[in-house]
Amino acid sequence: MTQSRKIVVHSLRGYHPEFASRVAAWLDHGVTFIGIVGRDAERLEDVADDVAIGDGGRARFVLTSSHPGESLAEAAAFAEVLTGEHAGPVEIVEF
Repeated sequence: MTQSRKIVVHSLRGYHPEFASRVAAWLDHGVTFIGIVGRDAERLEDVADDVAIGDGGRARFVLTSSHPGESLAEAAAFAEVLTGEHAGPVEIVEF
């Protein structure tokens, strides 16, 4: 499981339903930022937002961003400059 509160997902295979459970686990462990680059980045960002909102009874705050057409290095650089509650190291997760 992740050690960082900031994750950049490098999507190699695109959308798969199990992504939602990964996001839920990250949120349970205190992740506050999820950036996504690679295949289906925008769709995966929507999934992350849907998981955070849930049914509205237990909505959790997470900052998300998708980086279509950008490199992994660019997405990681974006995450690195986040400050405040989003400060800290970035973990790259392949999915």
